[in-house]
Amino acid sequence: MPKLTDKSIVITGATGGIGAAIARALAADGAAITVADLSQEAADNLAGEIAAAGGKAIGVAVDVRERAQVRAMLDKAADAFGRVDVLFNNAGIAQTRPFLDITEEDWRLVTDVNALGVLIGMQEAVKTFRQQGGGGKIINTASIAAKQGYEPLAHYCASKFAVVAMTQAAARAFGKEGITANCFCPGVVATPMWDVIDKGFRDNKLTTKENEAFDTFAATAVLGRASQPADLVGVARYLASSDSDFMTGQSLMVDGGMVFI
Repeated sequence: MPKLTDKSIVITGATGGIGAAIARALAADGAAITVADLSQEAADNLAGEIAAAGGKAIGVAVDVRERAQVRAMLDKAADAFGRVDVLFNNAGIAQTRPFLDITEEDWRLVTDVNALGVLIGMQEAVKTFRQQGGGGKIINTASIAAKQGYEPLAHYCASKFAVVAMTQAAARAFGKEGITANCFCPGVVATPMWDVIDKGFRDNKLTTKENEAFDTFAATAVLGRASQPADLVGVARYLASSDSDFMTGQSLMVDGGMVFI
């Protein structure tokens, strides 16, 4: 088991889906978790749950598009736990739109959260790592949509391609300082985000039945099922631990065999 005892780990988008599964699991491994999300109440609730189970956690409200809030999030984590060792840029949104229907507003909404939010998170994390004397880990949540374009999700795909590009760029920029940057790419995961995507398919008359898009995409996984948030815990644990110290700039596919690269 990778050693995470007393590692200070910040997770954005931490109260639902993949983020919550990672937060609970890494807290159980002994890490001190900063649960960061748009809702202070939701962040406090999960932090309280972790604490009640014997773990260490604080809740912080953050809009990842706002640099001052990201800066405050990292400072609160450092104040609470002495330092920041790992940042998971996990917050993200999805939106289904036929290609010709994507508006400028749609583009800005999705890319501001999924791409700009990751850029700001990485920039501010590097500043924190340098203030601490160097070294640290950045882990970004990408997607199979970072490797293939899907027509009714073009702007979402673009935002996730950007996550991979920024991960590689940061790895090259900061490797000599002992700062690593990697990302993982989930496939079709049973989370509230996929409920939004699936509803978008129906609203745009691309499908007619509930879960039709979800089931159709999931059926392409060679392991024969959709993912669950728990399926992402192992790779998150590995990337957050010293076991991955000699890995940087990489995108790990954890999708049940949907995309081969």
